[in-house]
Amino acid sequence: MTIDLAVRGEYIQLDQLLKATGLCASGGAAHAAVAESRVRVDGEIDTRKRAKLRPGQTVSFAGEEVRLVAGHAAGAPDRLVSNKDEKAKEKGARKS
Repeated sequence: MTIDLAVRGEYIQLDQLLKATGLCASGGAAHAAVAESRVRVDGEIDTRKRAKLRPGQTVSFAGEEVRLVAGHAAGAPDRLVSNKDEKAKEKGARKS
């Protein structure tokens, strides 16, 4: 599944991204995942827990992909949006 994450401000730290998306339940779990080289940023393993990630970058972890988008750019989502959310919206719209 792919998640689009709107970055408010200049960047989001890698550990905060993992928590904000629900990919890790806690900061400690996020730090452990990064330290164990289980997280990729733009296709490369990244072991910097507080790496500053900016719009345009992609994070992969546990079979999920997170795309960072500018929080205030035209058309950027106001919250986390996953393909699953979009499919549920489409399904609901078809029933109406």
